[in-house]
Amino acid sequence: MTLSSELDERLREAAAGMHRAEHVRRLRETTAQQIEDVRGTLEDLEFELVEEERDVARLEGGLSAVLARMLGNREERLERERAEAVVARERVDGHRARLAQLRADSAAAAAELAVLGSASREYARLLAEKEQQLIRSGDPSARELADLGAALDRLSADVRECAEAHQAGQGAHEALGVVLRFLNSAANASTFDMFGGGLLVDAYEHDKLTSADKAAWHAQRALDVFARELADTGIAARPVMPEVDTRWFVDAFFDNIISDVLKHQRIEKTRAEVKKLARWVRDTEEYLKARHAELLAERAQLLTRREELLRPA
Repeated sequence: MTLSSELDERLREAAAGMHRAEHVRRLRETTAQQIEDVRGTLEDLEFELVEEERDVARLEGGLSAVLARMLGNREERLERERAEAVVARERVDGHRARLAQLRADSAAAAAELAVLGSASREYARLLAEKEQQLIRSGDPSARELADLGAALDRLSADVRECAEAHQAGQGAHEALGVVLRFLNSAANASTFDMFGGGLLVDAYEHDKLTSADKAAWHAQRALDVFARELADTGIAARPVMPEVDTRWFVDAFFDNIISDVLKHQRIEKTRAEVKKLARWVRDTEEYLKARHAELLAERAQLLTRREELLRPA
């Protein structure tokens, strides 16, 4: 291997390390913003949980319990408050798990950056060495070849980042599809329930809503990853899943046409919000696909020009 080819190989390795460091740095910045968003939400949810548990405690004993017994509705109110406390606890646990995962992602990015910290300095040093080598060679095409090499390195990184973002978008779209399938089943059951479905339909509806809620956390995780990859392509986004209100199963204890209609309306509202989010993911995927094609075409043009310069006369 000649001195020139050895230097070129070292430059390629340094460029790859530098681009990776930039990629990880952007991921860490986006993750930091996501952590702040989740921490704010979690603070609100923890406050709500304290209030819900306080409401349960009041009805289990104390003046509120005495008044509820006098009014004859203590058991119904207690059942509802306990259900709302359970849902509040699930939301707090879900956001705590999401926060822990985001912090783990941030720590992993920081550890990788510590390893890649010198990549930019090494790349700059090798570029200067290459520049001096080309200047000394006296080749009239040397400067253009160097510029082409740098442009190809940048384009290769852009192509890779665009492809990674598109792949993350596909994962987010699939995860949203799972949530929608559960919500669709719940909506169908809710429609039937409005015409006298009974306890079996209520149980089925509850099962689908609970499944939708669990799937929503996986979808949020996929959306978090998608947002970080989008940031790497210059797109800022903070997609957030709508809440799936699993308190609705309590309405089975107070079953009537009014509660059935309200349940159905809430399901439809949540389903519409998830569909809107899915459309945004799909549209963003289409943009990334088109952008990826543009980048590949641009890279092909540069490679053709480079081949022309390197081809023997």
